[in-house]
Amino acid sequence: MRQETNDPVLEVDGLVKRYDPPKGVLAVDGVSFSIAPGEVFSLLGPNGAGKTTTISMICGLLSPTAGDAVIGGYSIRRQPAQAKMLMGVAPQEVAVYGDLSARENLSFFGRMYGLRGEKLTERVGEVLQTIGLADRARERVAKFSSGMKRRLNIGIALLHQPHLLILDEPTVGIDPQSRRHILDEVIALNRAGTSVLYTTHYMEEAQELSHTIAIMDHGRIIACGSHAELVKQVGEVDHLELVTSQPPEQALEVWKDVEGITKSFVQDGKTVLWARAGDALLPRLFERAASVGLRVLSVQVQEPNLESVFLHLTGRALRDT
Repeated sequence: MRQETNDPVLEVDGLVKRYDPPKGVLAVDGVSFSIAPGEVFSLLGPNGAGKTTTISMICGLLSPTAGDAVIGGYSIRRQPAQAKMLMGVAPQEVAVYGDLSARENLSFFGRMYGLRGEKLTERVGEVLQTIGLADRARERVAKFSSGMKRRLNIGIALLHQPHLLILDEPTVGIDPQSRRHILDEVIALNRAGTSVLYTTHYMEEAQELSHTIAIMDHGRIIACGSHAELVKQVGEVDHLELVTSQPPEQALEVWKDVEGITKSFVQDGKTVLWARAGDALLPRLFERAASVGLRVLSVQVQEPNLESVFLHLTGRALRDT
């Protein structure tokens, strides 16, 4: 079921989810975006930002309080059955049968998608190759690692060649090797023409995979664009991370009024400083540190990234939320 036009693969318009209205928790607050054919679109945000709730409404698992989403011309509110057939969904919670083999799982779900006979056999074989489990096809899934189960979960979502592949936090709780395999799968699928809606709280994944990134916080999209477009919001600011002989809070106090620093905070046991010209600032930092007996053990200078953007927009670090 491939997209044959240049129309958006998915259009999301003002989605709202409030539990126990009118005064209950507002989990999603007017989310709107669209996904172009062949695009990887990522929802990036901390746990609790509303990413999974948004996905659940798009998939038809939750009824929106307001708003709508349209896929292939079908509204999730007015034509949910038709809309669902155009999606392939790999949920955050792995949904596979441990007592069945990988091939049996794929065959079972393929039949639920309406595949039969030679077409089903062909698609199961193709998907096993795609997810790198062809050599483990006859093993019981209960013996699989968590990463292998997640790859099978993605394979199930691919069986019917969906209009849009939806992946909700697909790398949570797996080892680095499996995580790398899944990211490579997503890249390969996209190069083959698959459009992807991807949710994550790992900024490195969003940066590597995405054509467009929407940053979510407290149920709202607070910024949306390419990685380069988002980073421009921070400006031409260097990101300095310093490890010192004294606690980072003390170092922060020593450097707080040094000219050229635009923002300063403590993160992961390091003193973090933002400056318009980080290299030019370093001599002044070392001079001030030496004057009070503070030793600088290491320095790392980085260009702005999505962490910087989130901090700039919210006043707090993404990884600390």
